[in-house]
Amino acid sequence: MRQALEIINTLPDSFQRALEAGDVLFFPSTVHRYVEHNVEFEIRLCPALQKKPQLPMLDFSTAVEVQPKKSDPFAPPYVPNLYLGELRDEQEDAEYVILFNKYSIVPHHFLMVTKEYQPQTKPLLPPDLVQVYMLLLAAQRAGRRFFAFYNCGDLSGASQPHKHVQLLPLEDDGPPIERLARATKIDYPDRPFALESLPYANHVRRLPPSLAMGTYDVLERTLADAFLSLLDLTVATVRHDPEYPSGTPSYNFVLTLEHMHVIPRKKENHVLSETGEPLSVNALGFAGCLLVKSERELEAVKGEGVGKILRGVGLESVHDILASEHPDDLGGLHDGEQASP
Repeated sequence: MRQALEIINTLPDSFQRALEAGDVLFFPSTVHRYVEHNVEFEIRLCPALQKKPQLPMLDFSTAVEVQPKKSDPFAPPYVPNLYLGELRDEQEDAEYVILFNKYSIVPHHFLMVTKEYQPQTKPLLPPDLVQVYMLLLAAQRAGRRFFAFYNCGDLSGASQPHKHVQLLPLEDDGPPIERLARATKIDYPDRPFALESLPYANHVRRLPPSLAMGTYDVLERTLADAFLSLLDLTVATVRHDPEYPSGTPSYNFVLTLEHMHVIPRKKENHVLSETGEPLSVNALGFAGCLLVKSERELEAVKGEGVGKILRGVGLESVHDILASEHPDDLGGLHDGEQASP
């Protein structure tokens, strides 16, 4: 926890230095609110992104355990002003490097990267989950709020093949999807549930309020159990789709101190009906925060609807079918209902 607190506390000064040195490129943006499916989505307009260098398309089909031959921005030597420190999981002998996101739309956006190369197609491991949770907890204890997200697989919206979790600061009680999860009543707090008002497959676990006070073993066991249960549901959801592409399923992962979300993915992009142009969606979109590059794209998203866009890259919910197949493992679709305001 001490290492995590030190990293969180250095963010403001370190970000300013990186910005002044030109090592972090900051793109100003404006947030537009859009209410749909009981969620106040945030559509962030950032015209400057039209000038951002285009990254090459990733091909995960030949992903291997060794570092790719192409340049890896997450490998040493690190840019000094982007490097925030390292975390070591003594229990599992896992090491991580903490780096600023070079292309920043929100100040203090940073990444937790595996020090040794691991592919972005691999699921999060118990030490990954523990270290990310401890960074979120350290932020809370420093008087700040962050959430974490992970894009897993070639259909998830991932932009780099080196395994990394992203952490983004919050200015309110979000991210937007978390407010819906928080307002959902469930009968079985230790079982997965679905946010049934959303038009796409989603799987959620509520974390115990006492988890923040738990020992390392409690953290690891609780987080790993939650993640595996959601991953099992993601795989089961994919199996119910006869047209799902072959290969390892892709998904998006969102973590706060209160909930863990896993959303299965079928496509990386959604083609906007108004413009005919692709809109890339990653875990931020499923957290309730879509990113657009122009006023035209903003209006196209509003016109089409965020729910339709997310359903376009996600899957149909079969949570009720899964609940009937595994009644002892699920809280059940019908157990969750939105709490009265």
